[in-house]
Amino acid sequence: MRELIYYIAASIDGYIADPTGGFDAFLVEGDHASVVFGEYADALPGHAHAALGIEPPKTRFDTVIMGWNTLAPALEIGITSPYPHLKQIVASRHSRAVDPAITLTDDPLALVRSLKREDGLDIWLCGGGELAGTLLPEIDRLVLKRNPVVFGSGIDMFGNTPYKPRTFTLTRTRSFDSGVVIEEYTCRSGALLP
Repeated sequence: MRELIYYIAASIDGYIADPTGGFDAFLVEGDHASVVFGEYADALPGHAHAALGIEPPKTRFDTVIMGWNTLAPALEIGITSPYPHLKQIVASRHSRAVDPAITLTDDPLALVRSLKREDGLDIWLCGGGELAGTLLPEIDRLVLKRNPVVFGSGIDMFGNTPYKPRTFTLTRTRSFDSGVVIEEYTCRSGALLP
């Protein structure tokens, strides 16, 4: 069965973007890039593959789901289909004009549950925080690229999700000279606590 994997960069204090949605404070270069450009190359946008002269390996993800605010920065610079090598799904509460390669959904939880029953590679939850909060019951694994920076405020990893503990097991931690720590967690069975 396919898994929903929340693979995201985060600050030490759990923010995935600054208060305006920017993520310039996160480190792009450094020895942690070997994981980003290697193991998680499917999560690179199409223009990054083109710039690097590489093909997406298509070994980890075949679908990406993101919120409208995660897609918006790409649209602002003229990229209408940022992940052409993946099935692209955008959660939006409003009807919007999008590239034909993008599927809009106003019920991301039901759609993810349906996708997980299909054959295929894993599903990448790209962001944002509100969508991650909505999809938390279906997240199977977390892969956090924890950057050595504190934001103080910004877009929280799980938005304004109500308090409802969900337990995960730390399965792997990798520290890099860049200061980035990649933490991997797997959801425990029966993970919702009373």
